Amino acid sequence: MVNIAPFSSQPSDPRPPVKSIRVGGCTQVHVDSSRNDGVVRLRSTEALEPYAERLTDRLVEWATRKPDHVFAAQRLPEGPWHTVTYAQMLAQAQACGQALLNLGVSIERPLLIVSGNDLAHLTLSLGAMWAGLPFVPVSTAYSLVSKDFGKLRHIVQTVTPGLVFASDARFLPAIDATMPVDVPCVFGTLPAHQGSAEPTSPRRCVAFADLLRTVPGPTLAQAHAKVTADTIIKLMFTSGSTKAPKGVITTQRMVCANQQMIRQCLAFLADEAPVLVDWLPWNHVFGGTHNVGLALYNGGTYYIDEGKPTPDGMAQTLKNLREVAPTVYFNVPKGLEEIAHAMDHDAALRENLFRRCQAFMFAGAGLSQSVWDKLDAHAVQTTGARVRVISGLGMTEAAPSCTFSVRADVASGHIGLPAPGVEAKLVPMDGKVEIRFRGPNLMPGYWREPTLTREAFDDEGFYRTGDAVRWIEPTDPQRGLMFDGRMAEDFKLATGTFVSVGPLRARIIAEGAPYVQDVVIAGINRNTLAALVFPRADACAALAQRGPNAPVTDWMFEGTVAAWFEGLARRLHDGASGSAQRIVRWHLLQAPASIDLGEITDKGSINQRAVLTQRDDLVEALYKAVGPETSIGHGGLTLVF
Repeated sequence: MVNIAPFSSQPSDPRPPVKSIRVGGCTQVHVDSSRNDGVVRLRSTEALEPYAERLTDRLVEWATRKPDHVFAAQRLPEGPWHTVTYAQMLAQAQACGQALLNLGVSIERPLLIVSGNDLAHLTLSLGAMWAGLPFVPVSTAYSLVSKDFGKLRHIVQTVTPGLVFASDARFLPAIDATMPVDVPCVFGTLPAHQGSAEPTSPRRCVAFADLLRTVPGPTLAQAHAKVTADTIIKLMFTSGSTKAPKGVITTQRMVCANQQMIRQCLAFLADEAPVLVDWLPWNHVFGGTHNVGLALYNGGTYYIDEGKPTPDGMAQTLKNLREVAPTVYFNVPKGLEEIAHAMDHDAALRENLFRRCQAFMFAGAGLSQSVWDKLDAHAVQTTGARVRVISGLGMTEAAPSCTFSVRADVASGHIGLPAPGVEAKLVPMDGKVEIRFRGPNLMPGYWREPTLTREAFDDEGFYRTGDAVRWIEPTDPQRGLMFDGRMAEDFKLATGTFVSVGPLRARIIAEGAPYVQDVVIAGINRNTLAALVFPRADACAALAQRGPNAPVTDWMFEGTVAAWFEGLARRLHDGASGSAQRIVRWHLLQAPASIDLGEITDKGSINQRAVLTQRDDLVEALYKAVGPETSIGHGGLTLVF
């Protein structure tokens, strides 16, 4: 039988009140625990409302209803914003759609985009959507950071592009090294050599401005008429943290259904056209599908933030936020941390950020409680109330959102309850519970990977996420779910003790803020745990009173830094409740994670398995070290208890 769990009131909260906003969709859930195998099914009590068949239908709607409303904006080199209205974007997208058809782009030979967020990238994407042609946005790191272009080469071989777009000539070495010379290239700015207007590449090069002058014709009208909910919008390649990147097929139905889910969960989006100031890369689902889609689906405005949450990049983000007041703000935890600290001494930033912001949302990692508290304090000082922080669980394969936590008492690690239209299945496995999903926002499969597609779904058609969850309060399902780590990361010690890696890593990163970037846990089939710590270079350099770009050797072995990490290690060691949480051996890594070796994804996520594999000699030496001791060796700082 199906049990409808009763709605529970939220527990009392001694903190200042949260700014009132409309939320819904994922606040109550049907719980079906009738199976005798321990599997539990969940679905929202709210039905999914009708949604657009094609995302470009919303572009037409807003271009008709409010043609002069700004859809997107990007800073010009001189400083002011260059804006594009909905009517202008519709016309430019149609011109680009015709140009892509003329250049021979097709389903089997899609458009590959190797550069980052800009107006040309956005316009080409919408032009491809209008013409029913897939596009493939890939990480700039695959061209500009990678030394061997291995991941880009894999993607090129997988998708066989018919055309490539790059913003400028920086991408030429990667393009020429990985793509056949008969693949033409569209450039935002044509590359030049020694002052000549002639491109340096042997391939055909076309200026993006020329595409905008293309006159739409009957072939475009015919192509657009064939676009349906099943038409592929784009192929989004996963980071490839454990294997080669996989191309997630993203359809019109997936994106439109998910945007309607988001609109119902974040109901305040319908009350005022959203304004976003956003840097999150479009080759990732959070920035390129969730955030761009949110602005377009709800008739909002998307300001392209060319900053990043880095010491060099934050200045641009802070400048943008002083000028443009977002109605909802998305970032990774590091970005929110930098903004929270900047507001300590920047009243203009604080006033403008909170002037009309309805909610914050983060992704990519857990938000430390200290940063959360600082954001709350600034909001209360500015507006008298906290701004709601929204979290959830999403993935590229789901376009992306599956659950949301929109309650006023949300805390780090909460992922909430399923959005309308999403079915969740909780499956007990190896002492944990995996969450799986089914719904119109789930992918049909991986591009040209039938075996991987079959393996991705169970026999009932639910996508296997590999994510573990647990109830916030087992006796009250309406409180929602918590993230409980990745199933594949967990392991057992030689004693048989199960180690839950996700929560342990999260605790170390939170306790180690702001000096710990990430951590890898070792110990499979061993008696004790070890930790390989990636330090946050800029923060550690500041601690050692060195410049932000000081070499790692200038600060890692400085007494203040060594003492701080020894104190952290001792606190966590002495406060652990058992062998599954007690780190006995610590090593502060001198060499950063390598994208070419697969140790780090282009979005900065650490691949635990790859780090342990690539640094196996270091791990072996670490387990041979005799404690108690603190030593310098193996390219870093070691502490053994």
